[in-house]
Amino acid sequence: MTVAVDRHLPAVHLRPPRHWVNDPNGLVFHDGWYHVFFQYNPDSARHANMHWGHVRSRDLVSWEQLPVALAPTPAGDDADGVWSGNAVSTDEGMVAFYSAKRDDRWWQPVAAATSVDGVTFSKRPGLLIEEPPPETVMFRDPYVWRDGGRWRMLVGAALADGRGAAMQYFSEDLCRWELGGPFLAEPPTPLPGGGDTEEGWECVQYADFGVQRGALVLSAWDPEEGAGQTAVYVGRDRGDAFEATAPQRFDHGPDFYAPALLHAPDGRWLVWGWVWEARDEPRVGAVSSWTDEVGWAGMLSLPRELTLTSTGVAQRPAREVDALRGEMVVEASGTAAGTVVLGEVPRCLDVVGRLAWAGSGRATSGWRLVTSADGREHLDIVLDGTTGELVVSRESASLDLRAKRGEWRLATGIGPGESVEVRAVLDHSVVEVFLATGEAVTARFYPVGAGPWRLEVTTSGTGQAAYAVEAWELVPCADPVEEPRG
Repeated sequence: MTVAVDRHLPAVHLRPPRHWVNDPNGLVFHDGWYHVFFQYNPDSARHANMHWGHVRSRDLVSWEQLPVALAPTPAGDDADGVWSGNAVSTDEGMVAFYSAKRDDRWWQPVAAATSVDGVTFSKRPGLLIEEPPPETVMFRDPYVWRDGGRWRMLVGAALADGRGAAMQYFSEDLCRWELGGPFLAEPPTPLPGGGDTEEGWECVQYADFGVQRGALVLSAWDPEEGAGQTAVYVGRDRGDAFEATAPQRFDHGPDFYAPALLHAPDGRWLVWGWVWEARDEPRVGAVSSWTDEVGWAGMLSLPRELTLTSTGVAQRPAREVDALRGEMVVEASGTAAGTVVLGEVPRCLDVVGRLAWAGSGRATSGWRLVTSADGREHLDIVLDGTTGELVVSRESASLDLRAKRGEWRLATGIGPGESVEVRAVLDHSVVEVFLATGEAVTARFYPVGAGPWRLEVTTSGTGQAAYAVEAWELVPCADPVEEPRG
């Protein structure tokens, strides 16, 4: 079946033109290339038959599609899917670690594959970690990193006593692994902005910022509802365990999951996440008639830079994203009362500016992306005139009633007479919003209105509020990523 190009298909977010994509996997810099693997179903837009798709880049700007890196082995240890994991670079080549999925066991053993050229992989015989540790009821998603002269591995888990956990292993040679115990295990803990850390942790990853300080990133899994939200613990690595402060939300939006880390050669920690759909599926990963209709699902977020702060972590788009900027389409500043139309904008857009809370305390400014000629369909990024919070609202962002709705809030800490710096990257059906203080909101939206898009400044309350905004068209630096070859 040939599927027409969907208006919601992204231009600068990584994904093939068709079929299912979820977790980023195996992020590694090896032999001059940034490698990004991802969960991929080469046969349909449904969550099944997991392979590792593969792209690479010299500069994080132009990407080359490579053949599928890993596929299930019929009747093998991974017969029902090559699920999530990571990869490391060694003098001999690249080693990928992954979760070996079989439907006849509840846990996913850790398996490995090697590559000399960074493109073709050979699976190692057998399993690295065959059985789950005692007292676990979920076990999957290895993450391996070098720590001095040894290697360490974390695997996501749920414990029988209701705690989520990152189980730790040690190795001298990447082949023989010894269980060290829980690196961190915590009961479900409330997160700022809603949700909690849940009873199971998926895709646990660790960023070492030096001097024993680091960040443990996880995806919270509910045994009844499935994938939930992302969280991060900051603390001190004591080797055998992690001493953590209270967790915080990693992304405050509804559609970001499974963040994966890459330690770049310049010392930066980069992160990609899975941006899932918000169409008509009853829950994440469930069958969606709309997704079946368009023939694709999911994408990877833009690369982000992760830094450690005194209160947690901060993230922003990787500096390489700026290289995608083309023509500046909006440059405006002033004060507004009501609505100011800034002009027509493309469907792939980078918006940067300041939103303000008037000194009177009675008016705030915001942005509205209008996507229908009559103005009924619009995405709003505004300041709340009572709390000063940044609000990202898709309540009216699609005239298609199947699309999910909602709004999400970020505390800004500002009061009357102050302003906040905001950046919003929009790509056809996804928006990634960042505060200058390092918080992020990722959300999907599905505009179907006819006519060109336009950007407006809006004000809430009475009186005037200041604004400043610049916007650029984003232009891919290469042809769209092609369908992976087998």
